[in-house]
Amino acid sequence: MRILLTNDDGVNAPGLKVLEQIARTISDDVWIVAPAEENSGAGHSLTLTRPVRIRQHGDKHYSVSGTPTDSVMLGLGVIMKDAKPDLILSGVNRGANLGDDITYSGTVSAAMEGALAGVRSIAMSQVYSKEGMADSVPFSAAEAWGERVLRPLLDMPATPRTLININFPALLPQDVKGIQVARQGFHDYSRGSIVKGTDPRGYDYYWFGLHGMVHTSGHDTDLEVIEDGYIAVTPLQLDLTHRESLAALHQAYGG
Repeated sequence: MRILLTNDDGVNAPGLKVLEQIARTISDDVWIVAPAEENSGAGHSLTLTRPVRIRQHGDKHYSVSGTPTDSVMLGLGVIMKDAKPDLILSGVNRGANLGDDITYSGTVSAAMEGALAGVRSIAMSQVYSKEGMADSVPFSAAEAWGERVLRPLLDMPATPRTLININFPALLPQDVKGIQVARQGFHDYSRGSIVKGTDPRGYDYYWFGLHGMVHTSGHDTDLEVIEDGYIAVTPLQLDLTHRESLAALHQAYGG
C-alpha cells in the first residue's frame, strides 16, 4: 500500500512525525508532501496569487510553499504523478478538529482534497487539554491508538467522495475508553473570543481566540464522545446539498 502523508501544521511539526510512525505500521511505502510552514485554519484554500514551489528534503519527503490543499494537489499531480497513493493520511493535527471547526481545518481539507481526487482519505487530530501548550502538546494517545483505529477502516470498502475524521482525546493511552463512531457536532465560539492588542507603533491588531464554546445539544456527537474519553470517528461527505430544501426552492422558482 502506498501512503501519502500531509498536514496543516507544517513539514517539521511533531504531529507529522507521529503520523509517519503510525503509517509505517501499515506500509513501508510512505511519502510526505506537507506545507513548508504552519497553515492552521487555512481551510480548503488554494494558492492562486503567487507561484508555489516544491522542496525535497529526502527520499519521498517534500514540502510545498503553500496550503494543505496545494500540498495534496502537487503531491498527486506532480510528485506522485506516476505513483498514485492508495491512502492519504492528514495530521496528526496539534489540536481538535471537531464539530463545525472542520470548515476551518486545513487538516480536514487536505483529506477532502484527497477524497475529491478519488483517494481514500483520513484526517487525524490530537485534542489537548489547555491553550498555550505549543510544541509540548502530547501525542501519546494518537501514537498508541493510531494503528488500532486505522486498521478497520482500511478493511472497509471506500465510499466515493467521503472521508473519515478521527480525533484522539487529551488523555494518556491507558485512560482512553475506546473508539466511538459519532456524527459531526456543532459548537459556537460566541464570536466574542477576539483578543485586541496594540503593536509597538501604536496600531491596533486582533487575535482570534478559542474560548466561550457552546456545545451541541444532546449527547451523540464527536464533541461529547471526546469529552467522555473516547476516540471520535466521524464520516464526512463532500456533497453539501441540503436536500430537504430542494422541493421548496423548486416551488419558489416555479420549477
